[in-house]
Amino acid sequence: MAEFHQSPTSLCCCRKSLLDSGDRHIRESNRPSVGPGPGSPHRLLVDVASASNFRCFQLRHFHLDLQLNFAMKEMSGWLVLDLVPVQTGVCTLILDSHSSLLIHSIDCKVPGNGPEEPVSLTYRVDPFTDYGSSLSISLPTAAGNADGVIQITVRYTTTDGPAIWWLDSDLTCGQSRPLVFTQGHSVCNRSFFPCFDTPAVKSTYTATVRVPEGVTVLMSASRSSYSKQDRRFQFSMEFPVPSYLVALVAGELQHVDVGPRSRVWAEPCLLSCAVKKLGGSVERWLAAAEDLFGPYLWGRCDIVFLPPSFPIVAMENPCLTFIIASILESSEFLLIDVVHEIAHGWFGNAVTNATWEEMWLSEGLATYAQRRITTEACGEAFTCLETAVRLDALHRQLRLLGDNNPVSKLQVKFEPGVNPSTLMNLFTYEKGFCFVSYLSELCGDVRRFDRFLRDYISEFRFRSVVAQDLIDYFLRSFPDLKDAAVAQRKGLEFERWLSGCGPPLFEPDLSAGAALIGPVQQLCDLWRNGEPPDCQTLKNFNLSAWSTFQVVLFLDRMLDQSPLPLDVMTSLSSCYSSLFDGLNAEVQIRWLQMVVRSAFYPDLPRVRAFLQKHTSRMYTVPLYEDLVAGVMKCVAVEIFYQTQRRLHPNLRRTLQQILFQTGSALTNQNSPSLDPVPSFPPSSPPQQTPAAMATTTAANGTAAAIAMLDVNVSA
Repeated sequence: MAEFHQSPTSLCCCRKSLLDSGDRHIRESNRPSVGPGPGSPHRLLVDVASASNFRCFQLRHFHLDLQLNFAMKEMSGWLVLDLVPVQTGVCTLILDSHSSLLIHSIDCKVPGNGPEEPVSLTYRVDPFTDYGSSLSISLPTAAGNADGVIQITVRYTTTDGPAIWWLDSDLTCGQSRPLVFTQGHSVCNRSFFPCFDTPAVKSTYTATVRVPEGVTVLMSASRSSYSKQDRRFQFSMEFPVPSYLVALVAGELQHVDVGPRSRVWAEPCLLSCAVKKLGGSVERWLAAAEDLFGPYLWGRCDIVFLPPSFPIVAMENPCLTFIIASILESSEFLLIDVVHEIAHGWFGNAVTNATWEEMWLSEGLATYAQRRITTEACGEAFTCLETAVRLDALHRQLRLLGDNNPVSKLQVKFEPGVNPSTLMNLFTYEKGFCFVSYLSELCGDVRRFDRFLRDYISEFRFRSVVAQDLIDYFLRSFPDLKDAAVAQRKGLEFERWLSGCGPPLFEPDLSAGAALIGPVQQLCDLWRNGEPPDCQTLKNFNLSAWSTFQVVLFLDRMLDQSPLPLDVMTSLSSCYSSLFDGLNAEVQIRWLQMVVRSAFYPDLPRVRAFLQKHTSRMYTVPLYEDLVAGVMKCVAVEIFYQTQRRLHPNLRRTLQQILFQTGSALTNQNSPSLDPVPSFPPSSPPQQTPAAMATTTAANGTAAAIAMLDVNVSA
């Protein structure tokens, strides 16, 4: 997913609702043996989110040949898998699939098995979970004893499963042509094509995609070509990737090169704005990342901006990052999201968590890398301010969930059948970041730790790892720390970091950001005294000169105090509401949540205008949740009926659940993504139960992580 972007409502990766309470999804039993990984050849990798028998085969390569039918909203074609059995006598191939995917036929070619004609195979589809099914394929006897590659071809049709989002033209930014995109994080791509849908399996792939005239296709691939005569796009990914990082978008898209290895793609009406916002920054951020962590391995670093229906903020698809167009309103949030997705080029894409129970290995490391990059590119004070906003959100979530909630673990052991995406939360990002920061602190020199991360990427690139691989390599790299038994340091034991509940055991020093964070806290203190401060005192704080993150931090901390007294809200509105009207949506939504939670009716027209303008999940869901939780449900219903035709069907269903089945809106979704960037969720309204507040907080993630949880709403 990507990194995440945290807005009051968003999550790489990046940056993608939490869950009701989390504990019913998680087992307290000892972790099963995992592996195989460097230094741990005897461990058996278990992925309860996959129905496949991926340990029985080596996937060398796969090819997709698809035709897109926008009128029928379906993709049809075939998948070819090049497999090598790693166990003799295997008679069944089991792939992850989905009920939205219709299998037409399956055949097989076995090397040295007589004529080249493929052999037709029998198969069956069995239930697995509510986010997928298992496709069991009976193999010929010769396949189980084959010395070389066996080739399986699956002909199928897929429509609007969790991974595939069809947008009618009126739901696009330009409103001239329809558009389709896929979002695979974390277990959605089994509805795109049958696969080993586990991050433990990586392979190269190629694809051929046929489309109507006037449609441009992009994929997360290192090479592409186009045949105008038969309207056929061809793609090749020469580096091994897990299934969730295979992504496609097709529609009216144009591009502008913004660097020697980067270009911006968007609908024509968005392109100039996107290019202006990014300028030459992508190459500058890439260069900073390479100085820290070694060469960028993927060749291309392109970015495509997608309409507001994109269910997360950003997703780190290799060579082609997906980002929601709504984030263009906020330059600082855009910076964080793009840098986070760039960081995933090393952490998450090159070296991947082998199971979703250790998602922090991608997101925590990518968040640390993102902040190292922004420190080099934007200064330490800026990075400390952004970190303060995110850590505030983490502690806010802890207050809602409780320190003993097992969802706050880094190594989360979840029950079979639970969608891994529902456990993607701020702990994955921020507690993971704090643990990585602690490892850096142990080194005593941040540059020394930079070199370690560079070596870590070199050692494990294009592989999938577990946490023990990282820890073992860390201790081997720093024998002095191993001799000092830092892994068992009392109160900071590595095992306690990974399997313990509650807040981070260490947080980095943010004093370098005091000049930016201090005035925010001083202003909050003035407004928290129970009565409005005098105007003369307020003149010392010029919010119009503040950065977006300073304003966001101020509003988040004031949201923690909501509902506020009428006289305080009246004074706040008089001082700031016109200023907020001219700022980006990340600021506006926080102010409007204060308006709703405090039932401040004079500013209600601003809420109405905001929801009539914004149709993005990350901005609509938090406001509707607050409207329903308070005394403004009738207003919410009225606005919904006025705007529902401009909402994506998945979002429309989510809002209908919020409005008419309060309490089940988000917990019943098969949410994934993100990668996508989590957002800084504001505090939840006091009227809600802790479980409902946890759900609201997760839905509020604009970054890749929290927003990602809403990806599977289509199921």
